[in-house]
Amino acid sequence: MSPREAPDDRLQQAMKRVLLATLPGLLALFWFYGWGVLINLILAASTALLIEAGVARLRRQPLQPTLSDGSALVSATLLAAAMPPYCPWWLTVTAVASGLLFGKHLYGGIGKNPFNPAMLGFALAMLLFPQPMTHWPAHGMSLQAAFAQVLNLGQAPDAWVQATALDSLRINKSLTMDELFAANPAFGRFGGRGVEWINLAFLAGGLFLLQRRVIAWQAPVGMLTSLFVVSLLCWNGAGSDSHGSPLFHLLSGATLLGAFFIITEPVSGAKSSLARLLFGVGVGLLTYLIRTWGGYPDGVAFAVLLMNLCVPALERFAAARQTQVQS
Repeated sequence: MSPREAPDDRLQQAMKRVLLATLPGLLALFWFYGWGVLINLILAASTALLIEAGVARLRRQPLQPTLSDGSALVSATLLAAAMPPYCPWWLTVTAVASGLLFGKHLYGGIGKNPFNPAMLGFALAMLLFPQPMTHWPAHGMSLQAAFAQVLNLGQAPDAWVQATALDSLRINKSLTMDELFAANPAFGRFGGRGVEWINLAFLAGGLFLLQRRVIAWQAPVGMLTSLFVVSLLCWNGAGSDSHGSPLFHLLSGATLLGAFFIITEPVSGAKSSLARLLFGVGVGLLTYLIRTWGGYPDGVAFAVLLMNLCVPALERFAAARQTQVQS
């Protein structure tokens, strides 16, 4: 399916399969963090549909094709999965609205966006509101407490928010890796507590997309391989100056969500096989660099946006290589 053709049955079927593939990861998020995940999803989906309807009305376009193609719901779902559960309602709304308006409709709508809309919305929210974007809960809440927290109607419990495993590792100066895993509740067995299982759940959904040929293998393999290799080369064992093992980086943050659901977006990502592979390699390398030496604990969103800028160059390089091989 060409990413620039008009919305049709093939596009709708692909979007439905992507939404279906997110279910294992969303259920894992709900299991570990509770009602805040569902509230994020409802807010994100409602905002996305309102934005799509509003833009269609301004452009005097029919509503039904715009709302039924599923692309806005996919972007909203992926963004909601990346947002901290129980973050203020306006933060989710702002992230989704800015992602769709500045990452999609500013360039003419579906099939024309040079940036991934979900990651653009996430990055803008991170840059503008860094404090609430880094407040990840240690556990879930009751439904009533969840609404009170999202609507800012009550005080959050003490010690309810904690630094993520990636953030704790980034600012660590004295503890060994063994001490971090033993003493810090944000760490699980291999990666972030709970996050390692969430990543594996998104891996299951990604494998489903590969099996159904909704996505190609080159970008995910390129990203995961480069992230594994660079983290292995820079790994300093269990010392206090360690940047984390390869398994830690694969099972922490939004690694597998990014590998199978974000960088495989057909419009803003690369199109040819070699370019897709190089695109994934670049995202993996940049993710590690941002996590280790950058100012943000998880660099997937910024890595994707930076590599979106490189797509034309990657496509030219891939075309030149193909011409050389054929000659």
